[in-house]
Amino acid sequence: MIKRTEVLKYFEDNKDFFEKTVYPNIEKYRKGDIIVSVVDESGNAVKNAEIEMNQTKHEFKFGANLFMLDELETEEKNQLYKNYFKDVFNMATLPFYWNAIEETKGVLRYDKDSYKFYRRPPIDLCMEYCEKHDIEPREHSLAFDQTFPLWLKGAPIETVKIELERRFKEISDRYADKIRTIEVTNEMYWGEGVTEFYTHPSFLEWTYKTADKYFPKNQLAINEGTAEAWLYECKCVAPYYAYTEATMLKGARIDAMGMQFHMFYSREEELEKSKKLYNPVHLYNQLNLYSNLVNFLQVTEITIPAYSSSPLDEEIQAKIIEYLYTVWFSHPKMEQIIYWNLIDGYAYIHNPEKIPEKIRESQGNMTIGENVYYGGLLRFDMTPKPAYRILDELINKRWRTKLRASITNGEAKLRGFYGDYEIKVTANGKTTVKSVTLSSKKDNNIRIII
Repeated sequence: MIKRTEVLKYFEDNKDFFEKTVYPNIEKYRKGDIIVSVVDESGNAVKNAEIEMNQTKHEFKFGANLFMLDELETEEKNQLYKNYFKDVFNMATLPFYWNAIEETKGVLRYDKDSYKFYRRPPIDLCMEYCEKHDIEPREHSLAFDQTFPLWLKGAPIETVKIELERRFKEISDRYADKIRTIEVTNEMYWGEGVTEFYTHPSFLEWTYKTADKYFPKNQLAINEGTAEAWLYECKCVAPYYAYTEATMLKGARIDAMGMQFHMFYSREEELEKSKKLYNPVHLYNQLNLYSNLVNFLQVTEITIPAYSSSPLDEEIQAKIIEYLYTVWFSHPKMEQIIYWNLIDGYAYIHNPEKIPEKIRESQGNMTIGENVYYGGLLRFDMTPKPAYRILDELINKRWRTKLRASITNGEAKLRGFYGDYEIKVTANGKTTVKSVTLSSKKDNNIRIII
């Protein structure tokens, strides 16, 4: 019988890799120095000042999908969902699935009061929530064949291009100035889909060049499934690397590579896959490989199974998440890590979107669809699992700076994680509070007058 703890073997056998590479890289790449100068109104250095430096937000993006926003059975659950989301995450993946936004040609579901479509809340509703809580929205995705609307099925390639370009323009007009990351394509290894264009040799080149036309100032991201992103050997001939490179060599702009990490495997399969997927050295080698092509890496969709609600299974899920996030956070090119489903019991079920009875039957049924993996961070009753608590610990405590310092000569050099801060300076009976940003993209020198 398999002991679930065995899946941790490759993490635990590589503790030296964490000590020599992972932890030093977090210190090197995720933190920076800030020089705080304290002067009086005449510009003279203030001595004997006390400084409190409290981080209020990360520069790095930690997120999840926002697919269950106002989709739960009760208002109490909906409010808990919103609270748990904002308390940990500063990025949200929004459902720009074409078959949900334009199920009927010409009938669009962007507006917040649009009709219900399960796990596909209207984009404007999501944007309103993100703006309220200072959460960065992420688009997912422009051209994903499995979510092309059925009214395009069988259409000629030129017709598909016309409709896609119209869609790109619509999304650009509404959101280009509000959403930085535009995920252009997703999952290129599906079999038969809706349109012939998806398998045409021009698909990627045309799609990225057209996206560049409508999103010239946005980050253009590509996204691929777990096996394609992680399970091949770390070589330039690996399919995901090769087709991305080929598309870029044709003159298309791709700024970021996204890698899914759905562990949709049985317990027995998980143990076998752990040789690579839970091996920090292999994960790092993959990230180093993709770094040859792009400057930004993203782990875009994460599901780590618990398989049950037993305390042991939940604790192992949390431990795996702790190891993985630590590895990913340490890589210099990584900028976004996005978990998938926040709650157990509401995962993807094939085609329930417009059948209320099927939706109700699926909710909380842990024997069907992706529910079987118990991959959420919260239980169905909305109580936090150890997985949620470890992310809260990492993001809000371990990787967040809160410090005090004394200045004796009018200046202090402080070090913290990149992000937004509130700095409070007290001297000569006066207190001044200032909001500042410690950024990886600029020199960080601030002057505080007290």
